[in-house]
Amino acid sequence: MRLNQATPEQLREWETTLNKQYQTIQQAGLSLDLTRGKPSSEQLDLSNALDGILNGHYSDSAGTDLRNYGGLDGIPQAKTLFADMVGVKPEEVMIGGNGSLALMYFCVQTAMHHGVHDADSAWAKEGQKVKFLAPVPGYDRHFSVCEHLGVELIPVAMDEHGPDMDQVELLVKADASIKGIWCVPRFSNPTGIVYSDAVVQRIAGLGNIAGANFRVFWDNAYAVHTLTNHAPELPNLMDYCRQQGTEDSVYIFGSTSKVTFAGAGVAFMASSPTNLATLKKHFSFTSIGPDKVNQLRHVAFLKDRATLSEHMQRHAAIMQPRFEAVLASLRSELGDTDMGSWTEPEGGYFISFDARRGLAKEIVSLAAAAGVKLTPAGATFPYGNDPEDKNIRLAPTYPSVDEIEQAMKVFITCVKLASVRQALANS
Repeated sequence: MRLNQATPEQLREWETTLNKQYQTIQQAGLSLDLTRGKPSSEQLDLSNALDGILNGHYSDSAGTDLRNYGGLDGIPQAKTLFADMVGVKPEEVMIGGNGSLALMYFCVQTAMHHGVHDADSAWAKEGQKVKFLAPVPGYDRHFSVCEHLGVELIPVAMDEHGPDMDQVELLVKADASIKGIWCVPRFSNPTGIVYSDAVVQRIAGLGNIAGANFRVFWDNAYAVHTLTNHAPELPNLMDYCRQQGTEDSVYIFGSTSKVTFAGAGVAFMASSPTNLATLKKHFSFTSIGPDKVNQLRHVAFLKDRATLSEHMQRHAAIMQPRFEAVLASLRSELGDTDMGSWTEPEGGYFISFDARRGLAKEIVSLAAAAGVKLTPAGATFPYGNDPEDKNIRLAPTYPSVDEIEQAMKVFITCVKLASVRQALANS
């Protein structure tokens, strides 16, 4: 079914057939949800051994009672574990609460009002306009942080290598009010691409182009979330920063939210010791110390890089059939058509689908009316505005394989119906 080669008569026949299929689906009374990238219950069960793992032993290697106050930047064992996870030194790590989004928000808010170094480096000093670069399609919660804090978002194109660095460098050279860029560098949300070596090297150099107050927000949320044994590795950003003298220009974020318990994990960030000292000073006004007991039990459970890798392989064994269920449907039903394209990631939590231009909202609406909830069209762009109205994020991790297969039948029907109707209207 190639719409660009179809006659009006063929399009009308296809529309009639698809309308009947769609009405049958509506009568089935489905209620399925592919909106957010949550771990399934099976994945959460992999970490049930966290409960009781300390067996009453709540002290760290130095004998400190971790049930008490203090330890604002985290316990040493956790710093070592998570430093290895994202490729930095333990002294470059600060541990937070259970979610990295709170750390990102804190860093933007602190930079806005108190500065990345001191008061003179405050981004919003004297009412100055603050802007961020937003590679698209991207992560909606990154965008909402900026929107909430009054930071203007400037979309930047993405390809299979990462952000368009020619565009990024031109923008930061031309506009001093651009103070940061959002990045999900490995298995990017939602496309699943991994930033190339050349892109990572140029991102590391942005601190020399954009000035001392610029920050790369490197959200390495899927650092260890592979689906295959041959998934591409991410080049080490901090190593490139050391080569170029830009260690102060990056904030690296990570967490165990999709490694252990999504709502009871450990979040952390990494940066230069200078940056961490500044942030710790401001952080001390918000907390007397994080949950160090949870940090210790994660260290006891995950132990080291080898144990973490084995644990993530068990995650992959649960997730891979779900991803394959989505991809198999797309390949078999749309692979020989001109009605859409999609990514086939080797890790992460999402599949990015591009419909024909102008149809994403219509497809999401049709699916909702047929009992399948999808991420709102436009969510992967700042302000919810996809200028081409074509990108749809699919999240296969939470439903069962049977539920995904049902949902994909609905989704495919909606894609075809919306596409045929558009072609008819333009014929």
